[in-house]
Amino acid sequence: MHFHKTIFPNGLRLITIPMKNHPTVTVTVLVEAGSKYETKPISGISHFLEHMCFKGTLLRPKPIDIVKELDSIGAQYNAFTAQEFTGYFAKADKRHFRTILDVVSDIYLNSSLPPAEIEKEKGVIVEEIKMYQDLPPRHVGDVLLSLLYGDQPAGWDVAGNEQTVRAVSREKLAKYRSAHYVPSATVVVVAGDVSLNDAHIATTAAFAHTKKEMKAGKKTVIEKQKAPKIKIEYKKTDQVHLALGIRTVAVGHADLDALKVMTCVLSGGMSSRLFQKMRDELGICYYVNGSQNSFTDHGFLDVSAGVPLARFSEALAAILAELRRLKEEPVSANELKRVKNYLSGTLLLSLETSDSVADFYGAQEILHRPLRTPEEVLRRIGTVTGDDITRVARKYLTNARLNLASIGPQKDTKELKKLLHL
Repeated sequence: MHFHKTIFPNGLRLITIPMKNHPTVTVTVLVEAGSKYETKPISGISHFLEHMCFKGTLLRPKPIDIVKELDSIGAQYNAFTAQEFTGYFAKADKRHFRTILDVVSDIYLNSSLPPAEIEKEKGVIVEEIKMYQDLPPRHVGDVLLSLLYGDQPAGWDVAGNEQTVRAVSREKLAKYRSAHYVPSATVVVVAGDVSLNDAHIATTAAFAHTKKEMKAGKKTVIEKQKAPKIKIEYKKTDQVHLALGIRTVAVGHADLDALKVMTCVLSGGMSSRLFQKMRDELGICYYVNGSQNSFTDHGFLDVSAGVPLARFSEALAAILAELRRLKEEPVSANELKRVKNYLSGTLLLSLETSDSVADFYGAQEILHRPLRTPEEVLRRIGTVTGDDITRVARKYLTNARLNLASIGPQKDTKELKKLLHL
């Protein structure tokens, strides 16, 4: 799957992935503005600004003007905010490429930030925060981040908190946008049956008035840990939701491919070690997930599950035993082959649509990584050996990197502290 990258004089980057005869086209605009670019008093402002970009522009003054135009062509559209970037996208029939580029670029460049809409949106976002706090399988990830990174941007909730959200003003939003929404920090991704020439001409026209500007930076994540740590959030729930977090590496690190394969050994499908142990053998949970998460200057592996309170210690002991096993027993050739085939199949299946292709290339570019095709990614995974997995397991699965977060009716941590070791 080939791509083409263009850097405009103002620093704007355009990634075009032609998909011949594909019925849809996706336009995504990504910008280096997320919770890690914030300070404590404006925590959550990246997310708030994302919401406001759908509240009216100079060309489309009312929210209904934006959504009606996109709905009239049957488009799918949304926006999202993460720790290190914000994204805006629309996907439609390839005939409507120019329309969706015009709308997405307009909401990114020309949001009018109406004061009345800002006040209304405060309530919406506060309720969004409360909604996620009422979903322990999701919120336990926030608890884990706060345990890993503490009172620094990487440890804060992307949406902020009620106090910071209520304190947002139009002036603060405009100032933050001016500091971060600049061409050199922006990536436009076009994926679908669109020619390189059409994508270039249309993008040039849409961003014609943007000028080269300096980008405000972010603080480097500080990681300090010498022994296992625990953070428990008490909540009257029917289950305990736990998340084990192990400090690993940032994007671009030489060990990342081996860590991804190791994580798949743990949690790659229903035949994975954790699924077999936790569900099929112990019958202790409905969900158990593992993932490797890497950012520009930090990373962690997490394993999460929802288990009965009476079996919390048993579940934790079982997960830790599987982690220790990776350090003690080599992964067999047959298991390694199965895991690599699983990674290959799931990657290719995930790239069947234009929006997933745009995400695949856009995420690499916005994090300033060398752009790799799916074939290159799979080739690198193919070189990982059983010895590589043992090596990274012994390097990263250590007590000095181990963290446990949980949400549920759990109060006593004495037993957990005894179990929490690798």
